[in-house]
Amino acid sequence: MNFETQIEFDKIKELWMSLAVTDYAKENIRKAAFILSESSLRKQLRDTTNSRKMMEESGAPPLQNVEELREILTVSKKGDCLMPWQLERVETVLAVIRRLKDYLNRGKSSQNPLAYYEENLNAMEELREEISRQIRNESVDDYASGELRQIRSQMAKCEEQMKQKAEQIMRANQSCMADHYCTLRNGRVCLPVKRESRLKIPGSVIDKSSTGNTLFIEPSSVGKYYEQLQVLSIQEENEVYRILYTLTAMVADAAPELEENIRMMEKLDFIFSKGKLSMDMRGTEPEINTERRIVLKNARHPLMDPEINVPLQFDLGGEVRGIVITGPNTGGKTVAIKTVMLNCLMAQCGLHPACETADICMNASYLCDIGDGQNLAENLSTFSAHIQNVLEILKEADQDSFIIMDELGSGTDPAEGMGIAVAVLEELRKSKANFLVTTHYPEVKEYAKKASGIINARMAFDKETLQPTYQMVLGEAGESCAFYIAGRLGMPEEILKTAICAAYGEGAVHEYQTGKEEIRKDAVHAAYEEEIVYGYQDEKEGLVVPVYGEHPVQESRSKKKTGNKIIKEKKKHEANFIPKYQTGDSVMVYPDKKIGIVCAPANEKGVLRVQMPDKKIWINHKRVKLHVAASELYPEDYDFSIIFESVEHRKARHNMERKYTEEIIQYEEP
Repeated sequence: MNFETQIEFDKIKELWMSLAVTDYAKENIRKAAFILSESSLRKQLRDTTNSRKMMEESGAPPLQNVEELREILTVSKKGDCLMPWQLERVETVLAVIRRLKDYLNRGKSSQNPLAYYEENLNAMEELREEISRQIRNESVDDYASGELRQIRSQMAKCEEQMKQKAEQIMRANQSCMADHYCTLRNGRVCLPVKRESRLKIPGSVIDKSSTGNTLFIEPSSVGKYYEQLQVLSIQEENEVYRILYTLTAMVADAAPELEENIRMMEKLDFIFSKGKLSMDMRGTEPEINTERRIVLKNARHPLMDPEINVPLQFDLGGEVRGIVITGPNTGGKTVAIKTVMLNCLMAQCGLHPACETADICMNASYLCDIGDGQNLAENLSTFSAHIQNVLEILKEADQDSFIIMDELGSGTDPAEGMGIAVAVLEELRKSKANFLVTTHYPEVKEYAKKASGIINARMAFDKETLQPTYQMVLGEAGESCAFYIAGRLGMPEEILKTAICAAYGEGAVHEYQTGKEEIRKDAVHAAYEEEIVYGYQDEKEGLVVPVYGEHPVQESRSKKKTGNKIIKEKKKHEANFIPKYQTGDSVMVYPDKKIGIVCAPANEKGVLRVQMPDKKIWINHKRVKLHVAASELYPEDYDFSIIFESVEHRKARHNMERKYTEEIIQYEEP
């Protein structure tokens, strides 16, 4: 499994991508990996910081996806004519570039280094104004040139004359008209003339009605205007293409500058997307070192709500290269190691980690083993998957690696798992890599206590509320608190005693009960102070002392809970339910509902043999139903061998009945 998926860095990337505008920036984010060059990393982090500062001062930058412009430039460089809508896209991008230059210029007042990218942008005002003047609403404007304005003016005048002439003819010949208005047919102005009046209106028949009673005629006097209009249309088209080709040539000539603008806008989009992510996650610029030191103050898991997330304090470095984290289940161990690696990886990708302050070392590799890794398709159990992953990690681990492992040695026999955990830790220690490991094995805690370069840590846990505090305490080993949690959640005392005895021996039971009594007294005294004690008794001194009885809720929990019960199926005596089918009975075979003849009655297992139209089959009696009894189909003493046996079988059986023979008759068994 990809380590980015295991620690959820892929989800960070999804959030990051949603803040980018251009396709180029999104693709770069998708491919983003940790940076190995210290100088490059420091520059990336400075860019993130500067972009955030600029947005805090001036708001979000005016950016636009420019992928479509690349395609437009390709068309223009080929010499093809750009359409008006494509030229409008060029004008829109140039307008965005002008606004972006103004935005960056404002940043110069605060000496923001990012603002000087403005010098690499060319607003190309002349080209933008030329396109804006000649192209409007995705078409060539009437005022794009004097000639085009004149042509379109003549076309409008010609169309008006056509309409006036047609209306004049219509008024003069009202009796010949089938309607009271002119109409357009195939771009021509026509009059709706009655069929019988065809010869009274000179002109061309352009169309007719569905019934044929009305003819749509273009009068001859109107036709000459149409011809003039066609000539003007050709002139208009030529002038429009002249203007479009001129603008296309201007765009092609400006292609190098436009491509540089595109590159700069995409680069700035990538930089500003990092600043946006830093603002959303309340990140901070980290210090970068190469001394294998990691110090995080108030670190948060970037995907958790910062309002409810408990900050983590973490310190690793110097002689200490490894930390073994222990503590109860749901104590936050896995979240803690993910938080550390996620913040380190984000920092090495040029992002701000979600910390108050951070001092993070560069790592040559990030290796992790989290989750069960079970894969049914590859026949991998949980333990097999863990071991396979651990072996890969040990092969790659070196002094510049950062490794996290969750529940090391789990998924197998505890004694053997403990041994494997210690052996793996020893190999990690020898590799000199930085590593974080979570475990429950007490022997591993002892190993970490004695081994050089490794320390224990525990996740703090509130025993009263049974809630983790998500605080890591370095230098101390934690407890699983399994028995305590089980007791607080209602496990009966007898079951707990058995569990403790099985785990640690008879002596441990007394220690557990003594410790529990002390905890209970502390809790009851605290409850007394808050006046929520459940019972009291008076003593001679007149003191009111809380009764150390079982908590009412605890008593209810200790009782066996009555839940769902399994209803067992009643056993049936199959022999009593097997129908007595006779040879020759006609039966219906389900689910195909085909008719067959019983060859052999049902045996003790309820299986009978049935002759179907093309073959004999063995079938359970539950899948057949009597159709017609043999007594109704055949006479008494009917020889069924005629139906069910072949001629060879009948002949062989006849020979066996009258003399000795070496012939063999084979019958198929069910």
